[in-house]
Order: sequence, then C-alpha cells, then structure tokens
Amino acid sequence: MAMAADVDPGAEGGPAAPAHPLRRVAELLAAIGTLWILALMLLVVADVVGRNFLDAPITGVAEFASRSVASIVFLTLAAAICAGRMTRSDFVPRLLGARAPGLVKALDVGNALLGVLLFAGLAVIGWPELARSWQGDEYFGVQGVATMAAWPFRALLVGGAAMASLAYLLCVPALLRGASQPNAGSAHE
Repeated sequence: MAMAADVDPGAEGGPAAPAHPLRRVAELLAAIGTLWILALMLLVVADVVGRNFLDAPITGVAEFASRSVASIVFLTLAAAICAGRMTRSDFVPRLLGARAPGLVKALDVGNALLGVLLFAGLAVIGWPELARSWQGDEYFGVQGVATMAAWPFRALLVGGAAMASLAYLLCVPALLRGASQPNAGSAHE
C-alpha cells in the first residue's frame, strides 16, 4: 500500500498517480542545493561585513560563489523535472488542446525525450573534463591567495545532468500512458 507521500494527486481531483520514481532523491539534491544557497548567502554577507567594516575580506568568496551557482542549478534540475516544473513553452499544446490529444501526447513525449538527450549529452561531454580535472589536480582561484579543487564542481554538473536525463527518461512511461506531466495538466485544457 502506498503512503500519501508516495503519490501525487491526480488532475482535478481524479485518482492519485504514482509519484515520480526519482522524486525523493531529487528532493534531497534540491534540499542540498537550498542549504548551499543559504551557506553561500551567509558567506557573502560575512565577506561584505569583513571587507567594509573590519578591513578583512574573506579570500576566495567570489571564485567559490561563481562556481557554486552552476552547481546549485544542476543539483535542483531533477527535482524540477520530477515535479513537472521545468520551463517550457505550452503555446502549441494549449492551441491543440482537446482537438488533438494524441498530438499533445506526442509533443509531451518528444519534449521528455529531447530532455533525455540534452542532459545525457551534457553529462557525456562533461565526463572527460571531470576526469581530467580529477587526474590533473585542476584548481581555480588565485594561486598563492585562494585556490579550490575544480573536480567537485565538475562532478556536480555531470551528476546533475545525468540525474536530469534519468528523470526525463522515467517520465516517458507515464506520458505514454496518457498522464500529463505533473503540474502541467492545466496547460493542455
């Protein structure tokens, strides 16, 4: 028996649909991204206070913040996909609506498959860079002042892209069964 937390409510009060298989993992990654944002905000505030009031800036904050933004985005991608909140244009599905539900379904499946390919491609392209970064001890920052290993940030980009690709792939069976993407049901009415 599925617990209430393991199902998503159906569209317009209909029967509950099973939750996305990656939902819990994706939400954990998004929570880590959220905590990272909080830590980054605190670090930036501490740097600003130290720089302006104590004449003691924290070295490396700008470099860390610049790498963090992309990492945080890739940590949260799978959660957005699982929840059906990835940004996409719904002009054509709205236009077609009830007149061509088969075509709307095909567009939804095509959108998911395109997402699979796009994010899988990003993961594949990023993998050699991650391996070189790991093996070559790649660092970023100002040598002698503040440097950080680049591979953890690259690993988050590759891992986040792989998770996003898998999340899209796991959407396809539900889309083929006729379920609209979560939270996207109103777009096709």
